[in-house]
Amino acid sequence: MASNFQAVKGTRDFYPQEMRLRNYIIDTWRRVSLRCGFEEYDAPIFEYLDLFTVKSGEEIAEQLFSFTDRGGRDLAIRPEITPSLARMVAEKINALPRPVKWFSVPRLCRAERPQRGRLREFFQWNVDVIGVDDILADAECIFACVEALREFGLTPADVEMRIGSRPLWTAVLDSLAVPTERRDDVLALVDKRFKLPEDAFDKLLAESFLNDEQTSVIRDLLSHENVTVEQLLTDYSGRVDIGQTVERLSQLLGYLEAYGIAEWCVLDLRVVRGLAYYTGVVYEAIAAGERAVAGGGRYDNLLQVVGGPAESATGFGMGDVVLGILLDEKGLLPADLASESLNFFVIDAVEGVFPKVLDLVARLRKGGFSADCHTRRQNVGKQLKQADKRGARCSVLLSGNDLRIKTMASGEETDIDATTFLDDPGKWLQ
Repeated sequence: MASNFQAVKGTRDFYPQEMRLRNYIIDTWRRVSLRCGFEEYDAPIFEYLDLFTVKSGEEIAEQLFSFTDRGGRDLAIRPEITPSLARMVAEKINALPRPVKWFSVPRLCRAERPQRGRLREFFQWNVDVIGVDDILADAECIFACVEALREFGLTPADVEMRIGSRPLWTAVLDSLAVPTERRDDVLALVDKRFKLPEDAFDKLLAESFLNDEQTSVIRDLLSHENVTVEQLLTDYSGRVDIGQTVERLSQLLGYLEAYGIAEWCVLDLRVVRGLAYYTGVVYEAIAAGERAVAGGGRYDNLLQVVGGPAESATGFGMGDVVLGILLDEKGLLPADLASESLNFFVIDAVEGVFPKVLDLVARLRKGGFSADCHTRRQNVGKQLKQADKRGARCSVLLSGNDLRIKTMASGEETDIDATTFLDDPGKWLQ
């Protein structure tokens, strides 16, 4: 009887081809992280529910896959790893050298409506620096993010790093007498500007609790999509005290210039990030169609929220789903992801030599090469077809002690004895 079981909506099955793409993305993230001086960590896939609600409020519970275990404990599968990071660092804060430069690539789950680029289960690259108040830590994270985008083959024409400032928004909202308890509501509304058509956003803004003056100033701030620090000082220094905020932004831009990535970056006051725990510079890597490929910022209060000491912290996350779609659209996925890639496929060209085939396969594998052979006796033509399907670089046709090496791409064939071949198999892959 045929099974009717299917993967849960919003999740993915990783067949070998999809697994190759996943590994390509994660291996690139890991390589860039290590190159930039970050160390890898991980945490449990589920935590106490309170760890997430204390950070984001009780309403976050509706967005989680949560459950009660046999001991009556309220737990949740992690929707992000930053709270776990904060917990881990807070537990050993006195033993950890500063700065804490960590990265992770966790599998995350969120109970939301699946759509293109947004799934219930996904992988996310997280990069964080803890224990450094200097804006250089933010520049370090932005550099790592841009370095990964560049390594994937993307350019500033494909992705723009937009940089905003929560303190600037807070100062302006203070000057407008927006109640402290309502600021997060305003910023959450502003964060929707990228996600909604302009008329839909205008309707929400008009229906909010804000008065006409407040709405007018917010619209003005949202018009600053590509701004300079000089313009910020000209437009707002007479209204609110933003000198220190603008100075930090200026320092950040100077560091990004020194890192050689200024062409990727613009100041954009429309970027505020929706999560309430951000306290400083925020940024998003935006691709065509206003798709956020990555996002992050400074969150200096989070360790205190989970019971730790006051510590400066900054970091970002980049998901694999939107990134994979973007790389595919740009034609930037490596060609060898489409099929398996073997170094050698060994063929018994005559009967009675199969034990020697296995011996040769074993020797190649022990020498660090990927090698395989057929699982049942077939004629040479069928075995060559199998080698081609497996993506083998070379076929090795074995007849006694004699070998024939066939380069699959060119069809060129060379006869050689086994001893000479095994002295340097790699030369046939060049």
